[in-house]
Amino acid sequence: MNIKFRLIVMNFMQFFIWGSWLLTIATYWFQNKHWSGAQFGAIFSTMGISAIFMPTLSGIISDRFINAEKLYGAMHILGALVLFTLPLVNNPTTFFWVILLNMLFYMPTLSLSITVAYSALKKSNLNVVKDYPPIRIWGTIGFIAALWTVSLTHNETSPNQFYIASAVALILGIYSFSLPKCPPLLKRTGNKTWFNALGLNAFALFKTPKFAIFFAFSMLLGAALQLTNAYGDTYIHDFKNVPAYQDLLAVKYPAIIMSISQISETLFILAIPYFLRKFGIKYVMLFSMLAWVLRFGLFAFGNPAGGLWMIVSSCIVYGMAFDFFNISGSLFVETETTPEIRGSAQGLFMMMVNGFGAFFGSMASGIIIDKYFTLADQSKNWHGIWLCFAAYALVIAVIFPFVFRYKHDTTLDAVIEHA
Repeated sequence: MNIKFRLIVMNFMQFFIWGSWLLTIATYWFQNKHWSGAQFGAIFSTMGISAIFMPTLSGIISDRFINAEKLYGAMHILGALVLFTLPLVNNPTTFFWVILLNMLFYMPTLSLSITVAYSALKKSNLNVVKDYPPIRIWGTIGFIAALWTVSLTHNETSPNQFYIASAVALILGIYSFSLPKCPPLLKRTGNKTWFNALGLNAFALFKTPKFAIFFAFSMLLGAALQLTNAYGDTYIHDFKNVPAYQDLLAVKYPAIIMSISQISETLFILAIPYFLRKFGIKYVMLFSMLAWVLRFGLFAFGNPAGGLWMIVSSCIVYGMAFDFFNISGSLFVETETTPEIRGSAQGLFMMMVNGFGAFFGSMASGIIIDKYFTLADQSKNWHGIWLCFAAYALVIAVIFPFVFRYKHDTTLDAVIEHA
């Protein structure tokens, strides 16, 4: 079987697992279990907690002890078992610990899948920079396919979404053992200290003002990402409680509406090189922040009838909000750090976005929604919630250009041309 096709299958299932429940777990939580917003914030914080240390730990294990494809497969099989037990949980505290265990197994697979893909492509004498992106885009397609599957089968409020994810995780786990071997490359010698192996030397970047500011904003934008992941689907689903909206297609299939965000994401990736050349990293990052303002603001004033165009526009804007900061941020790290610490610096960037950003965003949003935007009948003031989030993103966007001192560099052009 063609190696590209095999990696496409891997990426498709990798993100199908996540897409089966990531955007609909809030709907299950609020519409099915009727648990509190503060407790739900803790649920989404599990992604941040696991992203803080698990990808680095799994990287050390695959570098030194176990084939990456075997570790990847084992993680998915263990995750499948945990996901299968999730519908059996009947209290929010236990649900937190079970979903945390699942994320401890899942989050490392995001980086391990890249390791496996890069290794397989290089062994086949293929160009990683050229050949990997068309393969990776099938991950986004898998995420969209999962959303459509869960929505069209009316499982957005059902525990079946976790059974679907569990089944695909088990299949991927078994399939992974058939992938090309990716053995450990670092010999266990005393040449490299554990301090360096853990990537802790990259923390010295915090001593540089521009990096300290960059990582701080990375964390703040990581929080914004969790807000939209956590509450987007259940926000649309809540319109079913309004008689004028309950029979509309957008309310019946909110996950399909939300999948427009992922479709937009695939399109905005193609526009990034142009924007980087035209405006530079700093302003592309700023465009991302302004896009988050639009993302939340359009949600605040949208509805499934006459205001459906606002919800759809919000989903389209998501592509810019998500891609522009993540891609330009990784290029900033690539062009501004020395080769010796680029890998660990990229890990630090991901840790701030998906680790600390996700954790604080999830926890704070749950508490704020519970305290200020949950009504006496436990319904949510979504207009106020999204305006609050829009104000948060606007404050970030206003401050950023004044404190982040960075000028466009020809080094970036070389990186873009090389890609």
